Amino acid sequence: MAEALEGRRATRRTATLASLAAELGVSRTTVSNAYNRPDQLSPALRRRVLDTARRLGYPGPDPVARSLRTRKAGAVGLLLTEALSYAFRDPVAIQFLEGLALACEDNGSGLLLVPVSPEAEDVGAVARAGVDGFVVYSMPDDDEHFAAVLERPVPVVVCDQPTDVPDVDRVGIDDQAAMVALARHLGELGHRRVGVLCMRLSTDRNDGFASVERQDSARYEVQRRRLAGLRDGFAEFGVDWSTVPVVERFDHTEAAGASAVEQLLEKHPDATAVMCTSDILGLGALRAVRASGRDVPGQVTVTGFDGVPAAERAGLTTVRQPSLDKGRAAGELLLDRGDRQRSRTLLLPTELMVRATSGPPPGASGT
Repeated sequence: MAEALEGRRATRRTATLASLAAELGVSRTTVSNAYNRPDQLSPALRRRVLDTARRLGYPGPDPVARSLRTRKAGAVGLLLTEALSYAFRDPVAIQFLEGLALACEDNGSGLLLVPVSPEAEDVGAVARAGVDGFVVYSMPDDDEHFAAVLERPVPVVVCDQPTDVPDVDRVGIDDQAAMVALARHLGELGHRRVGVLCMRLSTDRNDGFASVERQDSARYEVQRRRLAGLRDGFAEFGVDWSTVPVVERFDHTEAAGASAVEQLLEKHPDATAVMCTSDILGLGALRAVRASGRDVPGQVTVTGFDGVPAAERAGLTTVRQPSLDKGRAAGELLLDRGDRQRSRTLLLPTELMVRATSGPPPGASGT
């Protein structure tokens, strides 16, 4: 077996399109057509070419050389400012990735993940990526990797953020309006002493309370808008946002949500509601609040944002966004360029999901 494998390796090192054509007694164009334009050959001739290629160990036309000739890589690049494993661990990223993959499948394109650390400055991965276009997934404002993408002469679609980019298509939701609806729900229940847990606001690590100035200058626009939505919604009920504690976490994990809510409630034990800007943080907070002996929602209401399956199973009140549809729409915008001269922005709908973790604060009328 080992000798046979070694023989195949040796054969593959020497077999070329020219040697295969000579072996068959046909032109190199005929061999190329067997792979790239099979309709130009009879089924019998194509089968003979492929069978001989397999016997000689010829793997087919060089994809790199082909891409140089056609100037097409046959793949879409997905740029995200996280470790590669994040795309397969975070439930929102998983849904988005599935939708993007479906769009690529429909178009016959591949998908290349281009992960970059939010703390890294090397943009080489962007420059080296052999892709026909980029989908940029939730990048901070003024990110160097995004700037490197815009320097490439390929189409670009942004998902979520940044939003203020001329001549670039974008897919997203109205994060601010969605959070206004959630704040109104809690305000109507009677909550006035509230706290917030949010995802990272900038590329510098801050695992602690975030000032209003930090919130307003956040480089991650989605978080900035979600906090602004909560501020606007509670303003309708007379809540001064400067008195609302906001705890930030750099890492997006349930453990981060648990530690954040412990930090918040230690300093503000009278808070009757904890709103989280993601379901992942919300699920961690929910676990920690219950572990502290507090009843949810009898003593503390907990909410999230995203609408992931685990939130539904936990009965978490949240805002559901169509993450899979986001991915598919981003891919379709990128791959179906048509004759468009103007960029397009597609805002998808969200839905407030009122579930078991939200209720009136202790002592409210009717409780």
